[in-house]
Amino acid sequence: MTKMEGLEQDIRACRLCAERFAATATGHRPRPVTWFRASARILIAGQAPGARVHESGKPFTDPSGDRLRDWLGLSEAQFYDRDLVAIVPMAFCFPGYSAKKADLPPPAICRSTWHDRLMPELSRLQLRILVGGYAHGYHLGGKTSVQARVAQWRDHAPQDFPLPHPSWRNTAWLKRNPWFEAELLPVLRARVQEVIA
Repeated sequence: MTKMEGLEQDIRACRLCAERFAATATGHRPRPVTWFRASARILIAGQAPGARVHESGKPFTDPSGDRLRDWLGLSEAQFYDRDLVAIVPMAFCFPGYSAKKADLPPPAICRSTWHDRLMPELSRLQLRILVGGYAHGYHLGGKTSVQARVAQWRDHAPQDFPLPHPSWRNTAWLKRNPWFEAELLPVLRARVQEVIA
């Protein structure tokens, strides 16, 4: 077993948040969703799996995944090719919902337990797609709003591309910020094609 395989096995066996998840409105059990190999060239760092991903055990199996694949210009087969794409959210498990049905944040213990061990193993990365504020903060540092970070995308390209979450909840944001689709996405898609060529 390789070091990466052992690490993946350890993450999948993690139950650190069992009590935390049992106390949420969803009352669910941990189900870490891992999707990476040491050979990956593109990192997709998001927030945490949603309820649908918790059920499927496969990342981005929801409408936000469809939108993200469109943003990147990747086919479903390319997106799920672990030798090409590593999907490493800030928490590997679905954090659950609050009593008001709002998404709970990714537990910090997941990041502090696993990410500093995992990221050095992804040594072939050429491109990091950072989805949402939690991923922006971890990978880029500082406390900048998602709006500001995405607006300053040129400061991070071509290595890093900070993006908003591709959720339907951000459709209004996309309409208010037409530069995202007109300016950022063409550059991002070209960079993705350059990396996979």
